[in-house]
Amino acid sequence: MISILTYGEVPNSEIFARVVPEVNVADIVADIITTVRKDGDKALFAYTEKFDKATLKSLAVTPEERAEALALVEPAFLDVLRRAADNIRRYHERQVRNSFIINEERGVVVGQKIIPIDRAGLYVPGGTAAYPSTVLMDAIPAKLAGCREVVMLTPPGKDGKVNPVILAAAEIAGIDRIFKVGGAQAIAALAYGTESVPRVDKIVGPGNAFVAEAKKQVFGTVSIDMIAGPSEILVVADSTANPAFVAADLLSQAEHDKLASAVLITDSRTLAEEVSAELEKQLPLLPRAEIARASIDKNGKIIVVQNLETAIDVANELAPEHLELAVDNPFDYLDAIRHAGSIFMGKYCPEALGDYFAGPNHTLPTSGTARFSNPLSVDDFIKKAQYTYYTKEAFARVAKDVAYFAGKEGLDAHARSATIRLEEQ
Repeated sequence: MISILTYGEVPNSEIFARVVPEVNVADIVADIITTVRKDGDKALFAYTEKFDKATLKSLAVTPEERAEALALVEPAFLDVLRRAADNIRRYHERQVRNSFIINEERGVVVGQKIIPIDRAGLYVPGGTAAYPSTVLMDAIPAKLAGCREVVMLTPPGKDGKVNPVILAAAEIAGIDRIFKVGGAQAIAALAYGTESVPRVDKIVGPGNAFVAEAKKQVFGTVSIDMIAGPSEILVVADSTANPAFVAADLLSQAEHDKLASAVLITDSRTLAEEVSAELEKQLPLLPRAEIARASIDKNGKIIVVQNLETAIDVANELAPEHLELAVDNPFDYLDAIRHAGSIFMGKYCPEALGDYFAGPNHTLPTSGTARFSNPLSVDDFIKKAQYTYYTKEAFARVAKDVAYFAGKEGLDAHARSATIRLEEQ
């Protein structure tokens, strides 16, 4: 059963679970990365047989397999995927940046050029569940940014095939190439390249502890989006909230993972008790009840505070991945929220709406990193180059200032590179 606590009974730093792996993931992942760098495709085939129990003849998903997947997915779900993709595309189109140029002084031009990364690598988990939403959320911003190629890696099932809904989402999102590789070995392949899998410039997408550790270890060789921890939701609710709605929203995160954190902060002791009762009513009805039960019992909490202002203060300190404001007039509190991955406003905006359909991205910072990082966006797939142009006459006007500044830093060659141009005959 979920714990009901009065604010102050536990430190804020302990409200969300901060998970420490039980095994030495780092050493295992380091060995996998080393093997993939050394043996390439041979290692990928071997790891796929070992971990996914699939014997493959080829790592690449063929055009025929992609077409077959579209035929296997029910038309109603394809329609929902397309409508979700339209919403995601419409939202992320507003993030597209333009280059700029400044030419306000005679003979001087400075500017910034927006350049998409050449090749983006997407990792999409497999295993017990398929997440076509991740495909849409990761691929659409990359395509809008203008990446020359978007490559996706995802583990196959025991039959050597990729889940059809994953491939259908990839078709709708416009992914260029797909490979049947999962786990840390997939991250290694994207970072360093193999005979089949091309080396990419950035890796995005969620995964288990081994995938997260692999992303951490290859960072620097390639860019990554973030190191994602277990999923978390914080619901701030007042006495007018529907306890059944709140309980359902908490369970929507708890069913992800036994390590997930689902937390309610409310100014109503009555609501706290009603939500606790609703959790016990709804939990047994879930197909993933065992996972949700473990999450709720171990990491779930209900914190009762004196007022909503205190609840907002705690939310800002926790910087949750998902923050629901299940209150009257949620926009009254929006300006006060400083740290959150994604904010869901009002009583009819469950976090699941953002996971699948509304348009804002669902790849979000976890473990308090929303204090300094962002949801996945078009910005993740671009880089910026700056440029400067001065005419001879424009440079002559500032050369002595440049030389004087350089001299103050003790860099005489820098200074000389400026003054020598004044000596030109």
